[in-house]
Amino acid sequence: MTGHMTPEQFRAHGHEVVDWVADHLGRVESLPVRSQVSPGDVRALLPASAPEQGEAFADVLADLERVVVPGLTHWQHPGFFGYFPANTSGPSVLGDLVSSALGVQGMSWVTSPACTELEQHVMDWFVELLGLPEAFTHASTGGGVVQDSSSGANLVALLAALHRATGGSTVRSGVEPGAMTVYVSAQTHSSMEKAARVAGLGSDAVRVVPVDGDFAMRPDELARRIDSDVARGFTPVLVCATAGTTSTGAFDPLAALGPICRDRGVWLHVDAAWGGVSAVAPELRPLQEGVEWADSYTTDAHKWLLTGFDATLFWVADRAALTGALAILPEYLRNAATDSGAVVDYRDWQIELGRRFRALKLWFVVRWYGAEGLREHVRGAVALAQELAGWVGADDRFDVVAPHPLSLLCLKPRWARGVDADVATMTLLERLNDGGEVFLTHTTISGEAVLRVALGAPATERRHVERLWALLRENHDWLATDFAEAAATAETAAAEARAAREAQTPDPVEFTTVPEVENAPREDPRDGSAEDSREDSALE
Repeated sequence: MTGHMTPEQFRAHGHEVVDWVADHLGRVESLPVRSQVSPGDVRALLPASAPEQGEAFADVLADLERVVVPGLTHWQHPGFFGYFPANTSGPSVLGDLVSSALGVQGMSWVTSPACTELEQHVMDWFVELLGLPEAFTHASTGGGVVQDSSSGANLVALLAALHRATGGSTVRSGVEPGAMTVYVSAQTHSSMEKAARVAGLGSDAVRVVPVDGDFAMRPDELARRIDSDVARGFTPVLVCATAGTTSTGAFDPLAALGPICRDRGVWLHVDAAWGGVSAVAPELRPLQEGVEWADSYTTDAHKWLLTGFDATLFWVADRAALTGALAILPEYLRNAATDSGAVVDYRDWQIELGRRFRALKLWFVVRWYGAEGLREHVRGAVALAQELAGWVGADDRFDVVAPHPLSLLCLKPRWARGVDADVATMTLLERLNDGGEVFLTHTTISGEAVLRVALGAPATERRHVERLWALLRENHDWLATDFAEAAATAETAAAEARAAREAQTPDPVEFTTVPEVENAPREDPRDGSAEDSREDSALE
């Protein structure tokens, strides 16, 4: 097989691919959630060299089944409760298919006006859908753009903040070593520290602000740290507040943090990668009260809003700071529309030059579901999580150990006294994941391992949550019994060892002429018990 795929061939094979995707989505529940392969297994199935001649498309599809599917962890599986959801949906897949087929490069308005203007419009829709500040619309001082990830958005926000804090000098002369500071909480995503590294500030510039009992940033501590740094000659650049932290789903108090940042001239960036989209449901917006203070804001439609990766929604209130940090116009990119200043060139809003037509799949999703469909999806996951929390609260084998206003629960199994709780919890996690029906991840709270249950996969129904709860209890009971039997066996062995030592102990010797026994030869401790042997080994 050689040559380009003709439209007729594409039509035929395209139908085959769509059929395969539909069949796969229909059967994914029957597959183990986590891939069962070992490191290197996938590569071992691939030829050492690329094919010299083109191959039949049927062979490609056959190897999709043979090589690829066994090596997948199925994020669209209804039993996927790990990390955060990575939603996709039929409309998103079809929108991505069209985007790939069009193959446009949306770096500038002129390279495809629809690519830019549709994105502007959809981003303005979401300002309204999420109840975000009017300043984030393109008709105001700011605007929105679809980034590749919230990690990338965090970096872009930091670059814009640096531009504002230094009056643009960082664009010309770079970052002065050791002069600037960034503020996060102990729960902030690691991507903010990576952003500080990439931007040239380094990890030492990152100040970690303590959190309260609900794992939210403490405003008083933020103010104290900023003021202390200013007094020592540092320039505070950015505060990263989180709306829905990765470990526990905590929300930093934006209404209290905002005035602190404003009064001190520090950029407030809100990382709402997971939790932000929940604001499509108006009753959940109080979790982000004070969002109007944000200078920039990011949330991921590809986590919980039915749109395939990559679909990060990012807004700024002052687009001049953003484009000031990122705009470069070489001669080969000059054009009349750009020179007129009447258009947006999204290449100036991101790290990369080139960009895909990301907004198309988002547009498909919004058109298919409508605002009410998006709300129903979010509300459904929240309701399931709260129902599960109720079951856990009524059971003496688990505790819910962090606030859970949305669809993330942190569960701490209870274990008998004497059991290493962290080892037991991680063993429970592995048993669940090895079983293939569900997939969970973990985090640590107050230094102790806990299980994270993140709901939101589109295929997840109440019956899947019921099954998860049954598996949690069944495996907990099995392990608890196993630990009890192991403890009993250890106690029996210890009792037998004690009895053996006592049997080997000689009868007391009665001295008639030499009553002093202090100088009698001592028994060699190495001639005795397992306990003595361990002690001796420890001394060697």
